[in-house]
Amino acid sequence: METQGKVITCRAAVAWGAGEPLVMEDVKVDPPQRLEVRLRILFTSICHTDLSAWKGENESQRAYPRILGHEAAGIVESVGEGVEEMKAGDHVLPIFTGECGDCRVCKQDEANLCERFRVDPMKKVMVTDGKTRFFTSKDNKPIYHFLNTSTFSEYTVIDSACVLKVNPLFPLEKISLLSCGVSTGVGAAWNVADIQPGSTVAIFGLGAVGLAVAEGARVRGASKIIGIDVNPDKFPLGREAGISEFINPKESDKAVHERVREITEGGVECSFECAGSIEALREAFLSTNSGVGVTVLLGVHASPQLLPIHPMELFQGRSITASVFGGFKPKTQLPFLITQCLQGLLNLDLFISHQLPFHDINKAMQLLHQGKAIRCLLRL
Repeated sequence: METQGKVITCRAAVAWGAGEPLVMEDVKVDPPQRLEVRLRILFTSICHTDLSAWKGENESQRAYPRILGHEAAGIVESVGEGVEEMKAGDHVLPIFTGECGDCRVCKQDEANLCERFRVDPMKKVMVTDGKTRFFTSKDNKPIYHFLNTSTFSEYTVIDSACVLKVNPLFPLEKISLLSCGVSTGVGAAWNVADIQPGSTVAIFGLGAVGLAVAEGARVRGASKIIGIDVNPDKFPLGREAGISEFINPKESDKAVHERVREITEGGVECSFECAGSIEALREAFLSTNSGVGVTVLLGVHASPQLLPIHPMELFQGRSITASVFGGFKPKTQLPFLITQCLQGLLNLDLFISHQLPFHDINKAMQLLHQGKAIRCLLRL
């Protein structure tokens, strides 16, 4: 390709300050260095991690200017030295948490947080040389990276350990959902909670991740899936995902965990906190069955509050854990989920609530912030 080895000037949505509208502007994107890949992003969407970083809710995320974004799909434009598993033209997923394949974590079957390329909200530059690959077009000032990916740009440079080559038969607009939200929810149900046929499940927060948990639980044969959300507009989508009963905390005269225990005659085997709320986490924990219950934490928590659980409560037979990317190893295990989706096991259309052109990215941010979108797909 004519652009290989050259600096590319393209459009990107740049964050210049906490809560400020993203600015569409021309940026320069350097060629990939050793073990790096430069991608042409074709589809991207916004999840709550992007929203949290955009608001600057966590001090570690306040590095500006910065290009956010991590849920996307695209095509390889060029590869750096040493990259052998993909080439220009390949369809790929950028993944915010990588897999080197060599560290002690990657060599363990049950672990997925690579020592070198794991998700790191404080990471601003590339691993290879500690420098950025983005620069302002006007004055050549550096623009920082985000979550290994920075997909709110027509072109981006990513460590090859964070890029997965995918089947070109899979539409990129749908497979982009598997680079974060859907994989996180389905994987939490399959890999972390290990839902079995007949299991009872409660899901707190029915955004993209919560609905993906429901899809995963449905496929696994859960006998009862309860959805909890303060927005009843999400209930019809939840029903499509397999949720049979709904609780709106604003309309309940009892604590949510009491309602769940009533419905299930003692509590669910598995609960999932997908709302990023300490209060919801407490209710999720108490919703599980004493003796066998497990709570999986998935929501993004920006506040400095600690877990709302007394140590002695863990002696009642309930447990709590958390999951990153649904426990999937991105390069060696995610292909299994992709195959399942190609076979129609999961309904990915369920998650795309809006489709907009890239220049409407601030509108997409507001739709998610206001709870009016599940996933707003942006076409670059």
